[in-house]
Amino acid sequence: MSARILVVDDEEIVLRSCLRALGDSGYQTEGVQSGAEALAKIEDGRFDVLILDIMMPRMDGIEVLRRVKETHPDVEIIMITGLAQIDTAVSAMKLGAFDYLPKPFDPDELKLAVERALERRRLLQENLTLKSEVSSRYRLENIIGASPRMQGVYRLIAKCAPTNSTVLLTGENGTGKELVARAIHYNSLRKDGPFVPVDCNALSENLLESELFGHVKGSFTGAVASKRGLFEAARGGTLFLDEIGNISLPTQAKLLRVIQEREFRAVGDTRSQEADVRIIAATNKDLAAMVKAETFREDLYYRINIFPIHVPPLRERREDIPALAFHFLNIFSRELGRKAAGFSDGAMNLLVNHAWPGNVRELENTVQRALILAGDGVIRRAHLASLADALPQPEQDVPRNSEQLKQAKKAAREKSVEGIEKEFVLEALRRNAWNVTRSAEETGMQRANFQALMKKHGIHIRDAHKDQAAPGEA
Repeated sequence: MSARILVVDDEEIVLRSCLRALGDSGYQTEGVQSGAEALAKIEDGRFDVLILDIMMPRMDGIEVLRRVKETHPDVEIIMITGLAQIDTAVSAMKLGAFDYLPKPFDPDELKLAVERALERRRLLQENLTLKSEVSSRYRLENIIGASPRMQGVYRLIAKCAPTNSTVLLTGENGTGKELVARAIHYNSLRKDGPFVPVDCNALSENLLESELFGHVKGSFTGAVASKRGLFEAARGGTLFLDEIGNISLPTQAKLLRVIQEREFRAVGDTRSQEADVRIIAATNKDLAAMVKAETFREDLYYRINIFPIHVPPLRERREDIPALAFHFLNIFSRELGRKAAGFSDGAMNLLVNHAWPGNVRELENTVQRALILAGDGVIRRAHLASLADALPQPEQDVPRNSEQLKQAKKAAREKSVEGIEKEFVLEALRRNAWNVTRSAEETGMQRANFQALMKKHGIHIRDAHKDQAAPGEA
């Protein structure tokens, strides 16, 4: 079914123009000329996108925006404004509007804005659907992300969780592999049993074997009493072996036997015990390469790699960063008893464009530190100085002497004005995740002037977005 769009504008010529352009594109459209009529239409029928004029008599567009977002937050709203109301349009976006179009605009601009609004709505709804399918069965509330990469992870969790299969989670440190392991456990048939995590990286070879399988009194020096191992502690539940790539070859051999025979022996014991556990393993290493290097057993690799799930690094799902940042901000504001007003545009831009080598864990720590520094609860660029210092420096430094200045001027002349303008626009779009409004604001341009440069150089969001991977796209 085609999307339903409601256009609200008191100027009949603008209203008819919008309806005609959107109708020609196959959308189901309706139009009204007042805020009161718009609210009545929204209540009577379901609309996907609302095209809303700011300046209208009796009830202006801002008031309609507030009311619609209170009752129908899933409706995407695009504001129509004259150049004199640009500041009001920006305020509207802070209240929940998706974008704004300054008059006059052409049909292609309107269609593109609607397409982008529908795409965001589709992604959000798909994520909500995926989570609603599993929320009653999986504990996913702490896994934040609506990006396509994370939706793929949700689907794999939904597939493997009801089974008893061994799962191998791969991904860099700090990506949230343990959260995924817990989500799998809490929907498994073993959900009422224990979830027992063990950090294989933190234990020596002898200690790891004793921790996993337990030991009997007197089995080695210092074993003054018998001790139950983690396989026994996890009976009827799930044993999560984090950083499995760090265990020694002898321990790998014993672990392989447990998986194959479904039984184990405590260190120094002659009796076998049933290994009634599900194993979920995780690693940040390339186990296939370790197999080739003969530092990881091939037979164990194939035993644990039955159902692999890769948890993507944060830099490959940048569109999830704002939601994660606000999630951590809410958590730490409660813990610290601090007011949390949010992030400035500059701070959020810095967060979205940072490389995040430490992934979600690094973002969590960064938000906590920034909130401590932010006296009024608004996190600004100044509170993220460590991130700003880590940004790559421009390839060309500011000239320091007359000779450098001469060379710089010569290089600038060799590059055409058109080329500089085009790169200027493209780089601004890349930095701002291909959002025209944010790009114009960051560069200090009027949105209409920025769009004029885009038109001049034939830059179209859809085409550029396909040909040049935008930040955050997988």
